[in-house]
Amino acid sequence: MTYSAFPERDAYMIDDDEYAQEHMKPHKRIHSLDSWRIFRIMSEFVDGFETMTFLGPSVAIFGSTNPNPINPHYYELTTQLAEKIVKKGFAIITGGGPGIMECANKGAQMGGGKSCGLCINLPSEGKQNPYIDPKYKLEFRYFFVRKVMFVRYAQAFVVMPGGFGTLDELFEALTLIQTGKIKYFPVYLVGKDYWKGLLDWLRNTVMENNNIKKIDFDLIRLSDDPDEIAEGIEKHYRQTKSIENF
Repeated sequence: MTYSAFPERDAYMIDDDEYAQEHMKPHKRIHSLDSWRIFRIMSEFVDGFETMTFLGPSVAIFGSTNPNPINPHYYELTTQLAEKIVKKGFAIITGGGPGIMECANKGAQMGGGKSCGLCINLPSEGKQNPYIDPKYKLEFRYFFVRKVMFVRYAQAFVVMPGGFGTLDELFEALTLIQTGKIKYFPVYLVGKDYWKGLLDWLRNTVMENNNIKKIDFDLIRLSDDPDEIAEGIEKHYRQTKSIENF
């Protein structure tokens, strides 16, 4: 028998097995909830697929949610660009929020085209914009489900000036195309001055360290010309006739 030098202290201690069991209780509860969460995730995929299938050829436009930009030029350009794209026969897909997304949906409706909003529940983003067609408005809880809808159904990405969310969508698309996980589609960066620093860093730091190749820059198209962008997207679609990217 082993005697303790501190019996009063040890009376309040639990052994390793007891600690492990107690420690795992909240994890087991979370695991049980996770098993049921799959049904909510599945419902978002089903709603998304059923809606997006009927949208037809479309173009996703990304950009800042800031409703009060320092430089409104890109916001005006977004509306103009979206209007030109829908007149080529494409729908417009956005994240459904304010700022550049609102300008894109507005341009789609001004051009008489379909205006789709893939809205996400975020406490920081405010209200959905009023230029989304009700039949093409979807609401998501999960970012990853929403991203699938953008990547699967858009025939091109147009990336306007924006922040982390915009960069996230940009680099995910480039990664999926680069690795061959999805079909190639045009990715346009709009705002030569805005994106210059990022592109310089990619060339002078990332590529110089052999982490990307020169050929990877062929995945990016840089243009501030709405006609060039709309015509480039139309040309690619006519050549591929691709409706889904994976």
